[in-house]
Amino acid sequence: MGLENSQSPSAVGAPGFLRPGTRPESAGDTSLAEAVSTLRKRRWVVIAAAVLGLVYGFYKWVAQPKLYLASSTIQVRNGASNQYKLQADYDYGDDSQTRMNTEVLILESDTLLDTVAREKNLANNPDFITLSCAPKCRADDPAVRTAVLDTLKSNLHIAVIPRTEMMTLTYSSLGSRLSAEILNQIIGDYIHRAFEAPVHQTEIVSDWLSTDLDELKGQLERTQEQMLQLERKLGVLAFDSKNNQMQSSLEQLLLAEGTAKIARINAEQRYLMLKNMDPNTIDESIETTPGTVPGELNALRSQRAQLQAQYAQQSTTLGPNLPRMKAMQQQIDELTRQITAEHTRLETQAHENFVAAQKTEQATQQELDAREAQAYSQGDEMVRYTLLQREYEQNRTLYDALKQRLETAKIESGLGATEVDQVDKAVPPISPTVLSMERLVLTNCAFFLAGGIVLAFFIESLDTGLHGIQEIEGVMNMPSLAVIPRARRPSAEQVATMSAVQRNLSVLNEPKSQFTEAVRSLRTSLLLATTGRPPKYILFTSATPSEGKTTTASNLACILSQADARVLLLDADLRRPSIHHRFGLPGKVGLTTVLAGAATVDQVIQRVPEAPNLDILPCGPVPPFPTEMLSSDTMRTLLERLGEEYTYVIIDSPPILSVTDGIILSRYADAVVLVVRHGKSNRNVMRRTRDLLVRSGAPTAGLVLNAVDLNSPDYYNYYGYSGYSYGSMDGGTWETQSASEGRPQ
Repeated sequence: MGLENSQSPSAVGAPGFLRPGTRPESAGDTSLAEAVSTLRKRRWVVIAAAVLGLVYGFYKWVAQPKLYLASSTIQVRNGASNQYKLQADYDYGDDSQTRMNTEVLILESDTLLDTVAREKNLANNPDFITLSCAPKCRADDPAVRTAVLDTLKSNLHIAVIPRTEMMTLTYSSLGSRLSAEILNQIIGDYIHRAFEAPVHQTEIVSDWLSTDLDELKGQLERTQEQMLQLERKLGVLAFDSKNNQMQSSLEQLLLAEGTAKIARINAEQRYLMLKNMDPNTIDESIETTPGTVPGELNALRSQRAQLQAQYAQQSTTLGPNLPRMKAMQQQIDELTRQITAEHTRLETQAHENFVAAQKTEQATQQELDAREAQAYSQGDEMVRYTLLQREYEQNRTLYDALKQRLETAKIESGLGATEVDQVDKAVPPISPTVLSMERLVLTNCAFFLAGGIVLAFFIESLDTGLHGIQEIEGVMNMPSLAVIPRARRPSAEQVATMSAVQRNLSVLNEPKSQFTEAVRSLRTSLLLATTGRPPKYILFTSATPSEGKTTTASNLACILSQADARVLLLDADLRRPSIHHRFGLPGKVGLTTVLAGAATVDQVIQRVPEAPNLDILPCGPVPPFPTEMLSSDTMRTLLERLGEEYTYVIIDSPPILSVTDGIILSRYADAVVLVVRHGKSNRNVMRRTRDLLVRSGAPTAGLVLNAVDLNSPDYYNYYGYSGYSYGSMDGGTWETQSASEGRPQ
């Protein structure tokens, strides 16, 4: 098996190294199961929020003030019927709901409530509000006024009864009599305002109309005096005859001048329209001259359209160079020329009509000016009298209309007021109104519980730690090969009788423990990780130090050696070697000695009596340039030789985020195993590790979750270990085993 791997940077996702169905982590990939898992993980936050809600609800029930609620019902109707008005109003679009909402806003207005507060002196009433300026607070103080109005608005509630003209008002306070008095005062002031507002509006209108009437009256008197003076000067009979003749002449000229102006405007519009319009858009609806239509232009267009249709139809079968087609094209061109000439003629005709109308208007205007000048020269007084008479008649009509409207408004001011009837008067309540304990407790518990759930998800979003195998698989985009629990530490008496190998290899001193079964499961997963044949070079690495990769590699090497296979455990961590300590071997010579040429492989390989088929190649002295030694050709040659002698070569490497040694060694491996310590790594670290493995093209077989507490809810029964039960050979008791997954041989 060659040492160079040809995987592309996407080798992590290649077949044989990823479990089918594995997919990258997605921010939007959520489900109900994930939400339930989050709530289970943060259950204490939710429980604490619920308990706090219960306590707070009970506290609110105990501490709630004893408020007395007074209520009253009023009816709001329109003003008096139209039959009593001088001029009936018919408003068929009246919206009763809009009117009732308007009245509700009036009841809640600051002006009305401020009037009630001043009349009842609420700012100095301790049952209503307690202020720092008590017992003598000024209602004009902005702070006092704001506090009083806020209290009134918060305790006053108005509800419109649907499909009626009635509404219910309620008010709550610390005093029984105070609640009823405030509510009755509000309704009383509202009724007073309903009758006072139309009268006040009528007064404003009357003041405005009175001012205009006085001005009109003075103007009428001046005009009438001027007319009397002219009548005395000219004489009534002569004035009437001359005035009628002059007036008739001027009216005829004014009529002629208006007619000429309209004719000029129409002619100008026709001319501009023909001038600026596309010739192809002129149709029969456009009159180029009054009473005529461009019939000839339309006929030419119709002929051209027919010829163009025939030409288009015959051009598909006949060529354009035939005499018949050329003749038809010439006819089309001739018609186009005639259409253009006709449009030019129409435009010229419209322009001539416009010029003629303009001259007619000018002539009429000149005649009117001359006749006016003549009239003024013959008798300026007669024209002035006519104008004064017209002005007098107009002002007199306007004066009479305004005076009649003023008198009508005064009469209808009371009839148009809104009628308010207090159906049920507010009476002092007998007992206070308090909220039930069940309602307060359940409501607050629900709100706090919802807040606790939101807080739980918020804390979860801020938590970058990885707490479950599903989260790690999703972040790393690779399957988990095994979940290895924490190894049980031997007691002091057991340590005294164990060798260094037995103390550090749990698979030797506890062959039937959960830890050993997890390592056997890792062995099975690795042997099936690649397609065709099991991997020979297996590299163990981690993201950060102290993840347990050396422990996992050592125990796996021991398990592999128990299957009659020759296994070599290679310590390639040239910076912090530790394998020789775990096996109790000297570390003076090793891999670095071989790479430096100071010794041969046979001289540095060491054996472990407790594992006959397991050989150890320690690191040796720590070199000054470990990266250069691991990337040398000597290292490649050494691994090729070891691959020929051993069935499996287990390589222990440094963390890949600390140094690049692990990435370099991954080029020689058939399968790379990433060891992750439970509860130690976070999302950012794992994503960085995944990116390094992907970019380097490492043949990642999967990850191993190490040091897991299988009694936790996330991992309990993960491999069905709860089904295992072991007996003892002592006393004639046989070992029994029941498992959901058989142990590999």
